[in-house]
Amino acid sequence: MKKPQLAIALAFGAVTATAAAGDVEDQIRFRQSAYSFLGWNTAKIKAQASDHPDTFNKDEVIAAANAIAGVANAGVFEKLYGPGTDKGTGWKPSRLKPEFFEKQDEAKEINATFIKEANELQKVAAGGDPAAIKAQFGKLAAACKSCHDLIRIRQ
Repeated sequence: MKKPQLAIALAFGAVTATAAAGDVEDQIRFRQSAYSFLGWNTAKIKAQASDHPDTFNKDEVIAAANAIAGVANAGVFEKLYGPGTDKGTGWKPSRLKPEFFEKQDEAKEINATFIKEANELQKVAAGGDPAAIKAQFGKLAAACKSCHDLIRIRQ
């Protein structure tokens, strides 16, 4: 594990360990915060690798990929989806489908794929090839979408 990824994983790991012992609202808030952070970093990569390749900045893409891998490996899935977290509010109402709790095997498989693709994106980003980054980012995005489709309420 690279140093930036390790630092992020340790920070989110400490937060998720604390949150796991917390109440439903804490779990939802921490989960929502982690996903907002992921969204911010995926948007940075998408903007540079797909939408506006003329703005490509290797260092920014590497930093974003490190952040994504760090969160992916921090245990958000294992610690922040406790019973009742489909009904709470957090920072805003939870968009977790109640059937999530009935689809644990499928959700765990998707999470494993997400972690694999996030780790691979980190490796590819370090190489700095915009085309390779774009291709691997597509695989990560597909993993995200499959989870959203399975367990996230669309608004």
